Amino acid sequence: MIVVFGSVNIDLISKVERFPHPGETITGADHVVAAGGKGANQALAARRMGAEVAFVGAAGTDNFADLALAHLHADGVHLDHVATADGVTGTAFITVDANGENQIVLSPGANAQVKAAALDEIVTAAGDSLLVQGEVSMGETEKALAWAKGRGMTGIFNLAPARPVSTKLLSLVDILIVNEEELRQVAERSGLHGGASDVVEKLASDLGLGVVVTLGAQGALAHVDGQMARCPGFPVDPVDTTGAGDAFVGAFAAALDAGLRLEIAIRQGCAAGALACLKQGAQPSLPRRDDVEALLEERRQV
Repeated sequence: MIVVFGSVNIDLISKVERFPHPGETITGADHVVAAGGKGANQALAARRMGAEVAFVGAAGTDNFADLALAHLHADGVHLDHVATADGVTGTAFITVDANGENQIVLSPGANAQVKAAALDEIVTAAGDSLLVQGEVSMGETEKALAWAKGRGMTGIFNLAPARPVSTKLLSLVDILIVNEEELRQVAERSGLHGGASDVVEKLASDLGLGVVVTLGAQGALAHVDGQMARCPGFPVDPVDTTGAGDAFVGAFAAALDAGLRLEIAIRQGCAAGALACLKQGAQPSLPRRDDVEALLEERRQV
């Protein structure tokens, strides 16, 4: 089982030809309202890949709360430990340009009230996983990772969005997942330089944990338990890259939870991330296992 401790949001998405300059107003397309939040996205991504998933987070008392949790509920994610917090549900304001790239402003809302104490009600087994991100309190996230460590679970930390984290928190992490920019920031703070492969290997050695970095269209690479693995990526014409990273993380975590080898897990993550770029919105774009397996089979035939 995968326990996801993290954020749930409503995404307000507008497509634009280009991003505005400071002080500039431009006209975009009519906005789309969709469920999001890194925690919720990754929970749904893992569930759609076949994992048993329990989500721990918080939604508000506004009209967005039910919509924010609708996909998770429909796909069978366990939501018994989602709190109702006074105030608004977390909201992300997203613009997507003509190349499918995005800019995001996040309003935390109820996510600021997510508490690790809610994890104590969940029954787990050694070998289960805890998956956390950077959109809720780092103090509560650290407590969540300590909770998982005490139960013999695998702690997976997607450091997104990037922010400074304590040495103590990192000591509780088994696998760190970052994108290129997040890797650069972590490497800078650690005084490391060089290409992604060298930095990943050095970080894994220095921090004593597994490190995975997503490289956009170039795929991903990983150094976990002394093993290196790389996936070259799956070429697609992106419609919207929102949620692609979450699709990778959820699918990767689901593969590890199923006992699959690292090289298979990273390929599964890359395939899911590529497919997530083909639709607008975060959760609506997250692929199902059959679609991921079809893409992997198609790649094997090339």
